[in-house]
Parts: sequence; C-alpha cells; structure tokens
Amino acid sequence: MLPRIGIVTLLWLIALHVSAATLISGRIVGVYDGDSATLLTGSNDQVKIRLAEIDAPEKKQPYGNRSRQALSDLIFGKQVTARVVTIDRYGRTVARLYVGDVDVSREMVRAGAAWVYRQYNQDSSLLDVEADARRARRGLWGLPATERQEPWLWRRK
Repeated sequence: MLPRIGIVTLLWLIALHVSAATLISGRIVGVYDGDSATLLTGSNDQVKIRLAEIDAPEKKQPYGNRSRQALSDLIFGKQVTARVVTIDRYGRTVARLYVGDVDVSREMVRAGAAWVYRQYNQDSSLLDVEADARRARRGLWGLPATERQEPWLWRRK
C-alpha cells in the first residue's frame, strides 16, 4: 500500500501525462449519479469518468435520482468519446463526454439535471445554457427554491 503522499504524487504524475487532446472511446457500462459513470474501452479497461465542468445533485439531494436517470438515458450502453481534461484527486478521469455530436455535459445542463460547476468551468457558454434552463424552469429549476442547493455547498454540510 502506497502512503498517502505516494498516491497523491502518483495521481499528479498521471495527470501530467494526460493532455486535453487525449481521447478515450468505449461503451458506458455504469452510471453512478448525474455526473459520473464507467466507460469500458475496446481493450476491456474500465475507466471511471467524472463529467467535466458540471456538478449534479447528490443521490440524497432533491432531484438526485432524476439527475442520475437523465445521465443514464443519455449514455448508458452507448458508445461515447471522452475528451480528457485531467485526473481528479480520487483517480477519476475528468472528461467531456460525447455521444456522436451530443456534448453530454451541455445536455445535462440544458435539461436542468446539473449545475455548471463554476469552480472548474472553462466553457462560458455553459452559463448561458444554464440560464436558459433556469428561465424555462426545466429539471431541478422547477423545484421550489428551498429544495435547490448547489451540490458543492450541500457536500460541505
């Protein structure tokens, strides 16, 4: 077992070798929540994916199960391409997923099934997509304001 510092260093070194141009293709074999899934590559490697630039309600939050179902409807069992952004501190591959030409992060925000994760957002157009979903009261934006809390704030509790 590697000591904690060894794991952090290993993840950092892996992240250095993963560039934004890295693409991974495969089939989605698991969906955990509204922003994470497992991709099975052609060589039968399982890659845990965390969708880049969005944050979905946690399972125990209002709309959490519906967010997970929305992601599942978009990607489960489908061939996807992952454009890798980085490796996170949990060892997950952070990526923008595409089913054909459909940008999954954008679609989750458009459907009101996820927030733009402002701390990590690199795509300012996602904020406009979120504002449109909010105005249209799609997905989580249709919940009473008292039931809507950004997942990054909810996790702090």
